[in-house]
Amino acid sequence: MILKKIVEIFITLFGVVTIIFFLFNVLPGDPAQMMLGQNENSEQLEILKKKYGFDKPIFNQYLYYLNDLSPVSVHSKNPENISHLSDNKYNYVKILNIDKLVLVLKVPYLRESYQKNGLSVTEIIGNTLPNTFVLALSAIIIAIFLGLFLGILSAINKNTWIDYFIQVFSTLGMSVPSFFSAILFAWIFGFLLADLTGLNMTGSLYDLDDYGEKISLNLKNLILPSIVLGIRPIAVISQMMRNSLLKVLSKNYITTAYSKGLSKFQVIKNHAIKNSLNPVITALSGWFASMLAGSVFVEYIFGWNGLGKEIVDSLNKLDVPVLIGSVLTISIIFIMINIFVDVIYKWLDPRIKIKN
Repeated sequence: MILKKIVEIFITLFGVVTIIFFLFNVLPGDPAQMMLGQNENSEQLEILKKKYGFDKPIFNQYLYYLNDLSPVSVHSKNPENISHLSDNKYNYVKILNIDKLVLVLKVPYLRESYQKNGLSVTEIIGNTLPNTFVLALSAIIIAIFLGLFLGILSAINKNTWIDYFIQVFSTLGMSVPSFFSAILFAWIFGFLLADLTGLNMTGSLYDLDDYGEKISLNLKNLILPSIVLGIRPIAVISQMMRNSLLKVLSKNYITTAYSKGLSKFQVIKNHAIKNSLNPVITALSGWFASMLAGSVFVEYIFGWNGLGKEIVDSLNKLDVPVLIGSVLTISIIFIMINIFVDVIYKWLDPRIKIKN
């Protein structure tokens, strides 16, 4: 049932929120002190802790956060309470008044950044997530085309030098960490060979001119990080495509296709490839979701202004709302991708029934 799937999604998200809230709130350091910096004094520190609820027990803070995050929530009519409704914080519709409390239907509130002058977490994610999505999509497109091509080439040339070379390449690609590849590519192609490649060591999708007035699209900054991010998926996809295609080519219906006079190209193109894609789709779904999370260090090294770089910056500054909101966003995307993959499975193989 669809209702069961929705319940499972909410249970998963509840678990994610619970884990990351307590994990990030036990980090060493005081967010209030980080916010005040050198202007810290005891009076301001006390005011700030009261404003953000830092003076309350951690479990109470957790309940307040769930209340902010929930579409249906309870709030106080007392202006001094941190769960008090405020038009600049919530977009809501009142459902019920209960004594000193009010029940409302609202847009989930991810709170405000501790470090960026009260900028909402929703706005920060909205500004950075598209850049991460562009980077991950570019990387997965590169991985799909190269990975499938290398996998098919390896299967067709089984046990030849071509096959062995591609397998060695795949093994290296899966073994080398992305952050090391990022440093290596940035140094070689963005520094040593910069005159030949015309590429930069760092840079984002949009560049601001020296006067801080004009923003321009700079697609060449996408090349290095997308290649680096795509190296490991290329290796995984090529290996899985090779193994899956070899397995399919050993089936009886492939022998029947050959007996009908079809060429090797026609058999592979019309019969083998589509039936070999199921395990590859599984890998693609997992890798695309993990790219959104795994791009953290790649974005940071290349200076790519995406959600990954924002997570690292927030971690350094103890900007907990941004951290939690970013991880929660990635979790939601991961869940949606898994649902989408179920639909793709059904299209590729009608015999597969999507679990209710």
